Amino acid sequence: MTIVQIEYLLAVANCGSFSLASERCFVTQPSLSMQIKNLEEELGVILLDRSKKPVIPTEVGAVVIKNAREALKAYNYIKESVNELKGEVSGTLRLGVIPSIAPYLLHRFIPGFLKKYPKIELEVREMKTADIIVNLNRDTLDAAILAGGMCPDSIIEEDLFNDRFFAYVSQSNPLYERSNIRIEDIDMKQLLLLSDGHCLRDQILEICQLRRAANPSCNFESGSLDTLMRIVDCTSGMTIIPEMAVEFIPRDRRSQLKTLAKGAASRKIAIAVRRTYVKRSLVAALKESVLEAAPISLN
Repeated sequence: MTIVQIEYLLAVANCGSFSLASERCFVTQPSLSMQIKNLEEELGVILLDRSKKPVIPTEVGAVVIKNAREALKAYNYIKESVNELKGEVSGTLRLGVIPSIAPYLLHRFIPGFLKKYPKIELEVREMKTADIIVNLNRDTLDAAILAGGMCPDSIIEEDLFNDRFFAYVSQSNPLYERSNIRIEDIDMKQLLLLSDGHCLRDQILEICQLRRAANPSCNFESGSLDTLMRIVDCTSGMTIIPEMAVEFIPRDRRSQLKTLAKGAASRKIAIAVRRTYVKRSLVAALKESVLEAAPISLN
């Protein structure tokens, strides 16, 4: 049994496909399949049910995969420990970032992070919170930047900074003339939201303490805040955006930004890791770089 075989087995388990796993591992599919076949022959059991689509572990395969994850974690910890003793911050850091943060924060810290830590290979994936949690638990992500308070007990969150919410209001909306908007004055029929699965949508609905109206004037949902703002510009609607998105709004539309008259109208931006994570020096470097690059107004 080799580390390579364990990595290939976990790749297939995570991807549910030999072809996708081979792409993820940068190896040909026949080579990956042969390594897993050799592992099965060595153990004397079938680990993967290849007749299913996606490929799933057999009963014994599920047990082996669970232990394989722990074995790979221990193997990585050896390298991490040696690097720390040598005073090096190096290795691969696999980072997940939610869509309502990625466009507004990544550009701030990634250039400085890579310059300061040239021995770190950073892999960034934009994904929703639910997918981040799955990938952290599967150990296919090392860390994530997301909205705090959304993870289960298996995930550790550490708050980085606050990100206030602002209303972005159409010039034809009755609330446009106000500089400060009360939550209770928001007409839910005119509120445009991110689509299901985005935690920012859930946070906004929680703040408003209301559900979508049954017959909204514009029944439009999107996975992009920028798209929502463009729709607001050509309708009488409004949306809620995080403070980190404000700098990307053209100055001639800044008058459409309104503060919200509620103290809890903000979200916590947090860094998340598995409780058993091992790349502590890399995650610490990431945290430091994010805090250094975050806008002063958000700290």
